[in-house]
Amino acid sequence: MKVYRLSSIPNLSPRYNIAPRQHVAVVREQYGGDRELTLMQWGLVPSWSKDRTIGYKMINARSETAHEKPSFKQAFHARRCVIPASGFYEWEKSGGEKIPHYIHFRDGTVMSLAGLWEQWTSPDGETLPTCTILTTTANSLIKTLHDRMPVILHRDEIDCWLDRHSDDIKRLTSLFHPYPPDQLEQYAVTRQVNNPINDFPGCVTPVKQD
Repeated sequence: MKVYRLSSIPNLSPRYNIAPRQHVAVVREQYGGDRELTLMQWGLVPSWSKDRTIGYKMINARSETAHEKPSFKQAFHARRCVIPASGFYEWEKSGGEKIPHYIHFRDGTVMSLAGLWEQWTSPDGETLPTCTILTTTANSLIKTLHDRMPVILHRDEIDCWLDRHSDDIKRLTSLFHPYPPDQLEQYAVTRQVNNPINDFPGCVTPVKQD
């Protein structure tokens, strides 16, 4: 985690199958410039929302329009974050079935997914930190599965994205390019990942397709 310049790292258990409205690890920059790794609910709930269930619809945000959409605009300008991940799942439609595939870096290093975060307060005073993952046009590898993919930041782009003092829209949106396909690998995995109850190392083990 040196790439994120964290002063401390909480002791978190490995996760292999995270579903919307579950917690994900998030790196964000605080007002003083220090960075922290914390847990947030995946599925952004805007601060002005009356209902937390809107988070089900906010797990992703289109990077091309996030800076101007009411649900994401404020977070884009002031609350950007990185979601570290060893990889992510995408589903291939085949003969009426959806076959899960796992996408990761060929060298096994951690991905830095560009995200936004918000803090929502319920009517009874409960505070809920939430986040969303930005997406961009799929590269040639992912396009065989889906037309979108997460925005994966290069190491030298992380500081720019997390900098709370930076609000240069042109510079920030220049980061939203599809990641080079030759640095990624994808393969089919067990259909057990279709159920979020299943969260074990075998979720990311390659399986042969019928």
